[in-house]
Formats: sequence, structure tokens, C-alpha cells
Amino acid sequence: MTRTVPFRVEIAGDVVDDLRRRLHATRWPEPETVPDWSQGVPLEWVRRLCAYWADGYDWRAAEARLNALPQYRTLVDGVWIHHLHVRSPDPDALPLVMTHGWPGSVVEFLKVVGPLTDPAAGPAFHVVCPSLPGYGFSDKPSGPGWGVERIARAWVELMAGLGYDRFAAQGHDWGTSVSTAIAQQDPDRVVGLHLVPPLAPPDPATFGDLTGTERRSLADLERAGAVEDGYSLQQSTRPQTIGYALVDSPAALCAWIAEKFRAWTDWEHRTFTRDDLLDNLMLYWLPGTGASAARLYWESFKDVQRRFTGGATDLVTVPVGASVFPKEIPRPSRRWAQRRFTDIRYWSEPDRGGHFAAFEQPSLFVAEVRACFAAITGASPRKISGR
Repeated sequence: MTRTVPFRVEIAGDVVDDLRRRLHATRWPEPETVPDWSQGVPLEWVRRLCAYWADGYDWRAAEARLNALPQYRTLVDGVWIHHLHVRSPDPDALPLVMTHGWPGSVVEFLKVVGPLTDPAAGPAFHVVCPSLPGYGFSDKPSGPGWGVERIARAWVELMAGLGYDRFAAQGHDWGTSVSTAIAQQDPDRVVGLHLVPPLAPPDPATFGDLTGTERRSLADLERAGAVEDGYSLQQSTRPQTIGYALVDSPAALCAWIAEKFRAWTDWEHRTFTRDDLLDNLMLYWLPGTGASAARLYWESFKDVQRRFTGGATDLVTVPVGASVFPKEIPRPSRRWAQRRFTDIRYWSEPDRGGHFAAFEQPSLFVAEVRACFAAITGASPRKISGR
């Protein structure tokens, strides 16, 4: 049996005042010595964002948006898990657990939960969006062992406790791996997966006959390994060390996280605003999760990285749909992915969007989720928008 209690976000005024004080007192480094982002976030870019965070941003508006949705905390495996749980008016809607990653949060899903639960626009879902352990308003695990596989087991228990014995799973970043692990551990409970993207390594057997898309994917993987992986090396080896800066300095947290939104998104076509970006940042700052969120890399990153860069011999046999957005890394081709995912029912390569698809392109993301599960379940994808 699980224990679930209602939850509201209620942050004291002195906590917000302290944030502003810290931002105003930031000790800034000298500017970068290059005219681009190759050394990290440019000084003036992050100073402008932090200035707005201190004196223009309205946390209470974000708090109200979160509290407009039903939120709960459920005790699972000794850890209280925060989650949004929004039921569709359609009693026969498909239960769907949607899992975020780093450096995201449930804030990424605020613009898609309503449309996904609405039966007037197409197949509807009962949506559950948990905050990963150590993230947002979930508890911080007090001991090691909370990697991807344990989170997957916890999600199955969470969904069962909410009354869903069979459900679908959707995820990106850590959510891709968690959703995949759920399907491997309890395939009879899983209707299907929507993965953004599926994690599968390049197939050496195709290297003599690569498509242009596959060649670009390989080149981007190589580039990311050379210039984008500093954060993951730090977090997967010494998360506690970087945690001191991330929990103590809002400017450090802002630079550490905002860099990834700038690097991993389809920046020119994004729909999220700087307020949206700061809403997400606040779910790291307010509960002080800089170290606890980074520890998931220490627990699981090496195994996950191997699955999209090297060998992956484990199979996933449940029905799967995939949306591979153009600014995502990695971007496996369908023929690479089908070696690991043996029952691909839906495959899409949208023309815009990146790593944070629900945040960047909410209408397109909703359309992709609907089309995926229409293909898996045979439901009609009527009135799908954003295509």
C-alpha cells in the first residue's frame, strides 16, 4: 500500500527575498576571452538573466500555475515522491506517466498537461508527472542506490497506488531511461512507450551505407563528446563538489543550467520564455537540489551513456513510439533503434524542436504523443493539432 497526501507549493516570502539578496551580491568573474559560447555562458548573457531574476521575475505567478493543477506526494520505497496527477474527463482515458530529466522538472509539462487530458481534441490521457527523487519537491534520497532501475520500480508502485495497473510511459533525458526500464521490468503493465528519443547506439553494420541523417548524427555525437560533456563528467564523478556551488549561489545554478537550455534546444524556434526558464530554475533553487539532482549521474550515467554511444544488447519488447527532434543529441535512426526496440509502432522526425520538446514546442509535442499512442492502441488520432 502507498500513502498519498495532497501537496501545494507555498514558499515563504523571506526565501524569495534571500534569493534576490544573493543575486544582487553575486561576485562575477571577468568576461570570457572569445566572442562566442565556446568557453561557457557569456558573462553579459547570464548577468542580464540574473538581473531579471532578481528584479523582474514573479515567482508567485509560477507558484499559482503549479497550484492550479492537482499535486500530491506519495511515499514510495521510503521516499516521498512529488507528482502532478491530472485526470481526464474521459474515464476511459489512457493512464500516462511522463518523466522529466536533468536539468528539467515538471515545469516542462505545464503547457501540455491540459491538452493531453482533453478528450475533445483526440485520445486523452490521465497524466501523472512525478519529480525524480532528489529533484523538485520530491525527497532527496539519504543513501546510495537510487538509479534508473530503482526509480522505474518506484514509478510502477506509484502508478499502482494511484489505481493504474496498466499504463503508458513517456520520457526524455532521464525519463527515456526510466520509461525503458519500466518496460523491461514489468512489460505486462506497459501499454507502450513514447521516447524522445529512444536510446540506441549506432550500428557498425551500417557504417558502409550511412544515410546523410545518420552521418550528421554521428558527427554530432562526436562533437558533443568533445565539447558538451564537462557537466556530465563532473556530476557522474563528483556531484557533491559541484553541489556546493549550485545550492549556495543562484548565479552559479543559473549559468550551470541555462547553458544546457541554450545548447540543447532548437533555440531559434523555441516558444518558452525567460520566465519559463526561471520557473524551471526555481524548482532547483527553492528545494536546494543542486547536489541531489546531480547524484543521479553518479548512480546511472555511465550505463545510460553506453546505451547510445557503444554497445546495448538488452532488448525492449513492448510497443514503442519515437519522436526524434532535430536538435536532440543523440538522434538514432530507426534502423539503429530497431535492433534494441523490437516493436516500433510509430517513428517521427519533426522539423523543429530539441531536447526539451514539451517546453520548446508544446503543441507539436502533444500531437506527437497522441499520434504515438494512437498507433500503438489503434485509437483514432482525430483533430490532432500542431502537425
